[in-house]
Amino acid sequence: MRKFLSLALCIALFAACGTGLSACGKKGNLTKCAYTMSAEYVEETRTLSAEMKVKAVNTSSVSLGELKFELWANAYREGARYAPVSELFSHTAYYGGKSYGEIRIKGISGAESFSIGGEDANILTLRLSSPLAVGESTEVAVSFDVVLAKVDHRLGVTQHTVNLGGFYPVLCHLGKDGFEEHVYASSGDPFVSDIADYDVTLTLPEGYLPATGFAAEEIGNGAPVDGKRQYHVRAEGVRDIAFVLGKEFQVLTAQAGEKEVAYYYYADRSPEATLEAAVKALSFYSETFGAYEYPRYAVAETEFVYGGMEYPAFSMVAEDLVASELPTVIAHETAHQWWYAMVGSNQFNEAWQDEGLAEYSTALFFEAHPEYNVGYGEFVAASERSYRAFFSVYSQVHGEADTTMSRPLTEFSGDYEYRNISYDKGVILFDRVRDVAGTRKFNAALRRYAATYSGTIATPAQLVGCFSKAGANVAGLFSSFLDGKCVI
Repeated sequence: MRKFLSLALCIALFAACGTGLSACGKKGNLTKCAYTMSAEYVEETRTLSAEMKVKAVNTSSVSLGELKFELWANAYREGARYAPVSELFSHTAYYGGKSYGEIRIKGISGAESFSIGGEDANILTLRLSSPLAVGESTEVAVSFDVVLAKVDHRLGVTQHTVNLGGFYPVLCHLGKDGFEEHVYASSGDPFVSDIADYDVTLTLPEGYLPATGFAAEEIGNGAPVDGKRQYHVRAEGVRDIAFVLGKEFQVLTAQAGEKEVAYYYYADRSPEATLEAAVKALSFYSETFGAYEYPRYAVAETEFVYGGMEYPAFSMVAEDLVASELPTVIAHETAHQWWYAMVGSNQFNEAWQDEGLAEYSTALFFEAHPEYNVGYGEFVAASERSYRAFFSVYSQVHGEADTTMSRPLTEFSGDYEYRNISYDKGVILFDRVRDVAGTRKFNAALRRYAATYSGTIATPAQLVGCFSKAGANVAGLFSSFLDGKCVI
């Protein structure tokens, strides 16, 4: 996700406050988990009703008596402990005043019982009738309704679109010792999930077009039935799947090598330029980091409180971005196709590992594309200025600033601290690593990282190990940044 923050506003608000292995697959011979969904959106009630079958595979080292799913949609309910939007952005996101949503589990099959728990009604637990042995699979079914809030966020009804990110129960990340639970966080992307295959059928009111990263094939002869249209989408080997539904979408397409790039838009006055930026970014990262693994890439314009949001083969970009901001957001979100979508990481505990690397990849993109008038040195210098301003503010208010990078999202005091630690300090870190390693070894390390850990949840040690194998002695540099001991 790409966040834009007003430094002056953040400082003012802060001062006023005073305060294992991929679970469901790896590419190759391991059987992946699979989701089969049929969902219908009802515009009048802002409700998505769905039936979902899940094939779950036990790739841990222990037998499982339960299956656990994240219920991200419950973060939008009234009284949620971990709200999806911080107070800083709440007024902007909830364009019509406060609005709420939730997910309602209507029934299950293939399991003995179910319960909803976790720290914040965020975990659906299905108790199995018999333990699931290591290496074995089982199939369960869940029926549910999602009530969508009126909010410009990952999941919600905006004034022009319907954003469907994190709308369904998704299996918690399965480590070697069992399922790992994560709560929502308004600062950052708390989503840690394993690759799986998806087969989704969407039923939409006539006039709606679904934007997504994978081809949406209309079912039937193209004529609506009872005022509705159906679309079928298949996606293989992805961490999650998301859609933006729109009644005003126009679509432009182009090629990035052999890959189709699509742009769904409704208000963009220069859609060709936006599409061109996406094509250039996908092409550059493919050449620099290794092949883009999905058959297609799509970008959708939508109303979104932040600059953009990434999903496998798909990115959302905010409608209210000015023309000069769009290339930066496009480049950042496209970089996430490598650092999050293909190579996963624990975004909840190590946000820098995908956000910092995606932001630094944006600097590399601008270095290779001077036509955007954003130089590499200028990009890194801006991150340094932002980080030093943050450090100064926090040091003056608290007497010290916590500059550690490896920490849970819930330990950040807010958007300002999260942004500067995960993004800006991340840019500075990777700039210093390239300076020490040299460009050739640096690029070789990232290519190794992408090739070796695609389809997995990579650890920081595995990332650092790729630099060591490329002949770059930078382990101490990484440690000094992550532990907060370096002086910038």
